Amino acid sequence: MTHAKNRPLREEMYRAYVTRASAGDLDNTPIIDKILALRQEKAELLGYKDFAELSMASKMATLDRAEQLLEELRSSSIAAAETDLTDVKAHAAASGFTADLLWWDVAFWAERLREAKYDLKDEELRPYFALPAVLDGLFQVAKRLFDVDVVAADGAVPVWHPDVRFFKVMQGDAPKAYFYLDPYSRPAEKRGGAWMAEVVGRSRLLAPAPGAAPGSPRLPVAHMVCNQSPPVDGAPSLMTFREVETLFHEFGHALQHMLTSVDEGLVAGIRGVEWDAVELPSQFMENWCYDRPTLYSFAKHYQTGEPLPEEMFKRLKAAKTFRSGTMMLRQVWLCGILGNIDRNCG
Repeated sequence: MTHAKNRPLREEMYRAYVTRASAGDLDNTPIIDKILALRQEKAELLGYKDFAELSMASKMATLDRAEQLLEELRSSSIAAAETDLTDVKAHAAASGFTADLLWWDVAFWAERLREAKYDLKDEELRPYFALPAVLDGLFQVAKRLFDVDVVAADGAVPVWHPDVRFFKVMQGDAPKAYFYLDPYSRPAEKRGGAWMAEVVGRSRLLAPAPGAAPGSPRLPVAHMVCNQSPPVDGAPSLMTFREVETLFHEFGHALQHMLTSVDEGLVAGIRGVEWDAVELPSQFMENWCYDRPTLYSFAKHYQTGEPLPEEMFKRLKAAKTFRSGTMMLRQVWLCGILGNIDRNCG
């Protein structure tokens, strides 16, 4: 949708996407209705007015405070979002687009505006973000912040694909945790996106690794899955800047799981974390991508070793908030839809 120049094709893709699983033999509407009814029934059995109240009971915020926050975000973002749309329309018109700007046009012309405004193209940035160098920089941040060393341990355990890597996290001379990294896209067997999940959690009740000292807890193991481009023609995997951010993001989740000192398995690591707090460590780690010393510790051309040009770094930072009003309104809108459904599903 951001790069297809064929407008009818964009419309076809958009309509197919927003109406998927909503008609014919693949219509999920009856299933959704049943889920909503069961949610309401569950809430009432547990003494709550609706599923929204039940859901918020295990989170930090109250329902009223969450709705207040959403309204604050909406009112603070609306003017910026309107300006975003005006800017996209103006750029499309200046580029010769004379039709009304419709849903399937916005992402395409917004990307053209971003390219024109900041002169940033993913393919120009990729050579500066080779996966081995990015991993080294990421692990240096972990060392600086948490005083742990991440050490490659490939071959120490079985893996589900030759591309999968295995690492151990060391605290001093002792292992603290372990994690798998499955970095490359394999469309035939992996869904899109990126995620982190636990393999096992830290626990004093469950058996530790063979050879561990008596009374030692079982150490946590995580896995991180991404979908970036694999190495090609002898070159390393070259990442977009967004993929760099994603790797830092998922590693933030993994660190929360792996660096826990809690020995009670049901609340160790990522278990038992309120959903409205679960993204804190991942967002925290993402911010280091915009920290100049951190970025320049790994942003070097994979062939020449030349650092990322200063002008490119400045444009990256400037582009960070591009269309942020629009993006925030989208999230508020999605939250509002879900909240309204869960408050009125009875």
